[in-house]
Amino acid sequence: LFDIILSLIFIIILSPLFLIISLLIKLEDKKEIFYKQKRTGKYGKEFNILKFRTMNNKKITKIGKFLRNSSMDELPQFINVLKGDMSIVGPRPWIVDYYKKFNKKQKKRNSVRPGIIGLAQVNGRNNITIFEKINYDLKYVENVSFTMDLKILFKSISVIFIKDDIKDMDKYISNELKELSKKNKIDK
Repeated sequence: LFDIILSLIFIIILSPLFLIISLLIKLEDKKEIFYKQKRTGKYGKEFNILKFRTMNNKKITKIGKFLRNSSMDELPQFINVLKGDMSIVGPRPWIVDYYKKFNKKQKKRNSVRPGIIGLAQVNGRNNITIFEKINYDLKYVENVSFTMDLKILFKSISVIFIKDDIKDMDKYISNELKELSKKNKIDK
């Protein structure tokens, strides 16, 4: 109920911003406004995450650079929350390839709905290792509460505008997946 009410409030309040961003994306290159990508949700169920499109032909657009730096490309995920795919707070939904490489313990991070913002994001985002992210996600799952969600929400205000300085996200993800595969093979 908290997720639905808060999402509706955000969508209504931010609707003028949604409209402006949508127009700017369309004016820049006349292509789709939203980017959809398969992600893994609760219990490994796949869903399409929504973001404002920030790239064209594998190059970041002018508006896309601004949207990513300000994290505004993530705003359409409030629609995912309304659909029930996501929660406002929870472990970030990762691409399907990650879930396939998780061991049994790591898959516990998917025992709750994924969130727009999570404990790993407010404690380092992409400046921590894949295993630190997983540990934060597991800590969240083991201690989930309304109070913890509120703490994460308030902490997110201070980190939302911290810029990720990752030049090649595909390479970054590829390296994380290699680390995950390597460690999980050793642990078996």
